Amino acid sequence: MVLNAFASVFLVLCLFAAVHDINRLTIPNWLNLTIAVLFVPAAFAAGLPIEIVGGHLVVAALAFLVAFGLFAFNIFGGGDAKMIPAVMLWMGPNAGFEFVMYMALVGGLCAGVVLMVRRAMPAAVLPQVIRAPFEDNAGVPYGVAIAAGAFLAGSGSPFLANLLS
Repeated sequence: MVLNAFASVFLVLCLFAAVHDINRLTIPNWLNLTIAVLFVPAAFAAGLPIEIVGGHLVVAALAFLVAFGLFAFNIFGGGDAKMIPAVMLWMGPNAGFEFVMYMALVGGLCAGVVLMVRRAMPAAVLPQVIRAPFEDNAGVPYGVAIAAGAFLAGSGSPFLANLLS
């Protein structure tokens, strides 16, 4: 019951990050930190052995190194590079690969939609709340892909399996 509450908050925070990224093309640091810190009480509530929790930490650390490299080469924004390892804490080794695959697929779809809309109409005709990604030379709101990856791969995570199975 308690674990489901933590998992629900995690999923709501992922949705909020996606919406915030669409609106402002940023993911706030406090949001990524909250997602990461929330893992600690969730791990206690799940009662997982330290080896399993350690596996989640290792996968998140590897994701941090890769995401930092992508940020350093200006492929990802800073918020995206921080959100990916925070979400990987929750995914762990069992759902990590599936998360990355779904995130990449949805990210490609998002990029394609953004490019098509940019060519089809000026950003000024779009509602202000979704206009930011469609401005010329704006980035892609990758928080949408990260959140989608969490929802689509979450059933493989011991933290999210009860909610998403």
